[in-house]
Amino acid sequence: MNQRKDAPIGVFDSGVGGLTVAREIMRNLPHERIVYFGDTARVPYGSKSRETVIRYSRQIVRFLKTQEVKAIVVACNTASALALETIQQETDIPMLGVVEPGARVAAKTTRNKKIGLIGTRATVKSDLYRTMIQKTDPQIQVLGQACPLFVPLVEEGWLKDSVTIEVARRYLKPLLEQDIDTLILGCTHYPLLRSMLRGLVGDKVTLVNPAYETARELGRLLEEKGLENEGRAEEEFPYRFFVSDEEAYFQEFANSILPYDVKMTKQINIEEY
Repeated sequence: MNQRKDAPIGVFDSGVGGLTVAREIMRNLPHERIVYFGDTARVPYGSKSRETVIRYSRQIVRFLKTQEVKAIVVACNTASALALETIQQETDIPMLGVVEPGARVAAKTTRNKKIGLIGTRATVKSDLYRTMIQKTDPQIQVLGQACPLFVPLVEEGWLKDSVTIEVARRYLKPLLEQDIDTLILGCTHYPLLRSMLRGLVGDKVTLVNPAYETARELGRLLEEKGLENEGRAEEEFPYRFFVSDEEAYFQEFANSILPYDVKMTKQINIEEY
């Protein structure tokens, strides 16, 4: 494990969605350096088997180790649900996913004990959010809804398009009919739909953004381990970005959502790791 306080945080996702987690880390932990890897050649993970997602995650962890990271954030709900427990046991680098922080806050937030979860098919099917929430309170109901069309719509940039609104209305209808009072945005793409979703669910439903909660949890983890960067020197490139394919598209998307101008994205062959 890298004990240097100025070492970077490794962040990985199946593609561009995890940039919402990187964005929250930039905002909430501005002194920390970041190495981000997006597995754009093999996206999406939501339709892959557990074994495949674990294999992919192992390869990415091996790559991040070459970047001498001091901690790793699995910024992908599917990988957090299917692979995190396995890869945590295989490395001594502090590691956290996006499911547990979001689940914990949702459990504290609900008043009527009815929580909606939207995510990929794999995340919803894994039941990990339900398991973690019911550890806090077994009486809480977790109502899952897979939303497979949201990721391509977000990546198309159709965040407030009438087509996206109609798709969202259909996905949310069964959850709202069950009288949920809390909704977990259980995929890293979904915070980009937050304002549109807010308009559809109304003020009585609290939206939980696991990306934000994960950044806060990361801050607590670094403090606990004595690994917080105590002050970044003026560095030209504090954030580095790597992908397995389509670096130009990734860079364009990153620049549309990050509070930082991404100058360069490097493509690597992740299958070598």
